[in-house]
Amino acid sequence: MFSKIKEDIASIKARDPAVHSSLEVFFLYPSFKAVRSYRMAHWFYERKHYFIARWISQRSLKKTGIEIHPGAKIGKGLFIDHGSGVVIGETTEIGDNCTLYQNVTLGGTGKDVGKRHPTLGNNVMVGAGARVLGPFKIGDNSKIAANAVVLEEVPPNCTAVGVPARIVRRDGVRINNSELDQIHIPDPVSEILCEHLIHIEKLEKQVESLKKEISVLEGSKNKEE
Repeated sequence: MFSKIKEDIASIKARDPAVHSSLEVFFLYPSFKAVRSYRMAHWFYERKHYFIARWISQRSLKKTGIEIHPGAKIGKGLFIDHGSGVVIGETTEIGDNCTLYQNVTLGGTGKDVGKRHPTLGNNVMVGAGARVLGPFKIGDNSKIAANAVVLEEVPPNCTAVGVPARIVRRDGVRINNSELDQIHIPDPVSEILCEHLIHIEKLEKQVESLKKEISVLEGSKNKEE
């Protein structure tokens, strides 16, 4: 337990330039308190003391504004920056040294039984206001942009942005739009814009054709005169 506490404090100090001391983290940081309470609640949850586990997690929620279900599985070094409004669901799994910002939701979809929340690999960063919904994995070292809504798996070393989220970088290299999968998660706005662009192109071609016809008619008229 003490080794995990030290690891949690060290991870916060390494990632938050506002920290001045370990005591400040231990006594004043809501994210540290929330994770510490989670670990206690998770201990009871694994031993099927569900009421006590939820009681601990709900008390922590009232104090910190961070809701972590005691059934979640969290590795070492989790840092929840600011933390207010963060929700971590029951079957969520979080790897080592992950970072979550305020208002992040790691949630499920529907009322399915079993694994219904996301799995985060190691060193994953989820930006403020992002929603990761469903029983899929966010690969190691990946980043989810602020306010993104992720509904499908994200491979390792990727950056995902938008609503619904699309992968825009992989291994530090920007991805061409042609490589983005728009079949499984259609974007109605993009589809409408594409339809308008196609329609505009057709109109432009018709206008050019009419201009040529008018030019030919004017040329023949001048010759007759």
